[in-house]
Amino acid sequence: MTKLFKNILYVSEASVAQGSSIARAVSVAENNQAGLTVIDVTPDITPDIGMLPAGRTPGELQAIMVSERRKELGSLIEPYMERLDIQLDVLVGKTYIEVIRTILRDNYDLMIKPAENPNFIERLFGSDDVQLLRNCPCPVWLTRSEEQSDYTRILAAVDVNPDVPDAPEQTLNRQILELSSSLAISKFAALDVVHVWDAPFEMKVQSWSDNPREASMAYVEGERSRHERAFNRLGRNFKDQIGPEAYDHLGPQFHLRRGAPSRVIPQTVKEFQADLVVMGTVARTGIAGWLIGNTAEAILEQLQCSVLAVKPPGFVSPVKLSE
Repeated sequence: MTKLFKNILYVSEASVAQGSSIARAVSVAENNQAGLTVIDVTPDITPDIGMLPAGRTPGELQAIMVSERRKELGSLIEPYMERLDIQLDVLVGKTYIEVIRTILRDNYDLMIKPAENPNFIERLFGSDDVQLLRNCPCPVWLTRSEEQSDYTRILAAVDVNPDVPDAPEQTLNRQILELSSSLAISKFAALDVVHVWDAPFEMKVQSWSDNPREASMAYVEGERSRHERAFNRLGRNFKDQIGPEAYDHLGPQFHLRRGAPSRVIPQTVKEFQADLVVMGTVARTGIAGWLIGNTAEAILEQLQCSVLAVKPPGFVSPVKLSE
């Protein structure tokens, strides 16, 4: 497995079972010979919080909560301490803000976290998770609490430009394919690569033409062909990227599907029973605080599998080390 990460941050999520998630973090750290830090974040107890236990000051109660969380983290990582030197810390504040500040301060290149409330109205991702997906500067890996120790199928969702791809798009697709292929090879998992296309002006073409059916068919086929050529080009570049031997061993399957990505990608995930989706978040580069795109967020809210989300190059988190 290509060593993709040097410094991994695991964020505890006490509301769900974490056994499989911490095992995943330890495995990824070992495979990459990377450092692993496990943290939790406890809410800040302010003097105006209201009724407190008799004789307790806010500061004392805060210290008790931090101590309890530290013990819980110690129990979580205890089975792995002989295998790996795991660092541990408990922070105080708002979870997603403190997590991102930690990533910025200590240069973590991957964040792993169990997803919040995995069974709540078919939505895997909770509020902190969404904020991390939107604003975290490094890849975010949200795991299912009940996921298997080994993935059997990984889906890489890419977005290719049917004309001339720009540099950020190429870099993002390269990151997605590098991560998904490396994980698939290391886990002996199948890899599917999907690109969703559409013909947005089909109705207008019909309304403008004297022969609507023929015009529509020609337009749709033209769009499909353009996306197919771009997708094939991506496949060839991917083969060059990982080398013919690794490519043939992996045997990735490429799927070109028509429709709205927010609908088609979740459908494809269910069809393939994918264990992990690796995808990019759509954002304008170089603009601090530009949120995850509506399409990506709509997809993520529908998924019931683990997700590894990658930011586009040039992304700047709106969260700063100090406000």
